[in-house]
Amino acid sequence: MTDFKPFLMAWNLTKRCNLRCAHCYLSAGERDAGTVDELTTEECHRVIDGMARVNPASIVVLTGGEPLLRRDLTDIARYATGKGMMVVVGTNGTLLTDARIRMLQEAGVMGLSISVDSLNPELHDNFRMLPGALEGAMNGIQACIRNGLPFQVHTTASRMNYAEIPAIMEFAHRNKARVFNLFFLVCTGRGEEMSDISPEQYEQVLGYLVDAQERYPGMFVRSRCAPHFKRIAYERNPESPITKAQGYEAGGCLAGTHYARITPEGDLTPCPFMPISVGNLRREEFDRLWDHSPVFDDLRRPSLKGKCGDCEFAELCGGCRARPFASHGDYLDEDIWCLYTPKGGPRIVPLREEELHLIWSREAGERLSRLPFFLQKMIRGRVERRAREEGLEIITLEFMEDLRKKTFGNATPTFKDGRFQGLSD
Repeated sequence: MTDFKPFLMAWNLTKRCNLRCAHCYLSAGERDAGTVDELTTEECHRVIDGMARVNPASIVVLTGGEPLLRRDLTDIARYATGKGMMVVVGTNGTLLTDARIRMLQEAGVMGLSISVDSLNPELHDNFRMLPGALEGAMNGIQACIRNGLPFQVHTTASRMNYAEIPAIMEFAHRNKARVFNLFFLVCTGRGEEMSDISPEQYEQVLGYLVDAQERYPGMFVRSRCAPHFKRIAYERNPESPITKAQGYEAGGCLAGTHYARITPEGDLTPCPFMPISVGNLRREEFDRLWDHSPVFDDLRRPSLKGKCGDCEFAELCGGCRARPFASHGDYLDEDIWCLYTPKGGPRIVPLREEELHLIWSREAGERLSRLPFFLQKMIRGRVERRAREEGLEIITLEFMEDLRKKTFGNATPTFKDGRFQGLSD
């Protein structure tokens, strides 16, 4: 069995959608399209069984198309949460109602990801190709707020909204979004002919995101499909808690290492933008494919080419693997969208397990185990370093709570009902 665990799974449950977004990697479309080949409810349950055998504490993002068009969405979500998984639903927000949100909550859904690509109705609606799409998304956000369901705001960076990203982020924070995720376009699917923002704009936006995290301490600010975020964070502050150097496992390109995607038809791929099927989950078990795929093995122990292979940040960043694949079919080649020139210094390595060796009380250990898998090493490292500074030899639950309050006050993140609230990274 591999040492690599999936802690985040993106699951495109359907190609059906009430929108026709210009950038859609799935080329999702009509409401009734794609129903024939979708995994059935029973097949979805079997896939979840296989995922649980590998890591029952993983985060599963049920998305589409538009997942709310599947009548069995709550059934699938309830089955996954019953296995111990954290379930988030990714939606365009236009079909959300109070009743639907309550149904998702009853199924154990921990949060929603709602797409907002512009605060200008004309721009957002044109991008999503439906009049009223922004109004629908805003109504969905308000429904989440009314019903106390945590939500994230997802934005796809493009030339259309590049200058508006700070305003969208401010909107997300003002409405108490738990997470702001900025996605960087990989030109696949319907977005294949779209122009990405330039490498210079890419670098500028990532720098802004790193700075924004300090301005919005109650909201987690993250990039997607932009592992350079970790390199920039480290350059600005080697003690940054969001890099692998401090134990944050969700750094760098996660495709095939701690993350994968399931298509509506059951194909397992490294990520949504790298449509290489390593096998079909109708015919094969998830755990077998996860543990024995040659493509995943390539990505877990990569022999990176070009400047990515020479870079001192190869283990913290490693570049986006989908971009060279989309460009010319080689997922191990250098990421040409990165402007950084390797300086030839020693490689910056992730925090090693052997650096962590203080004794944890049973209660403190149980609390740590409730965290999302990708956060555990980072939190453990930070707690142990602070304990050493204070001359402690045993980590207690009281010490953890005191440290949390000193860091976050009485705001998030908090622990409730055996789960970690406020993070669905």
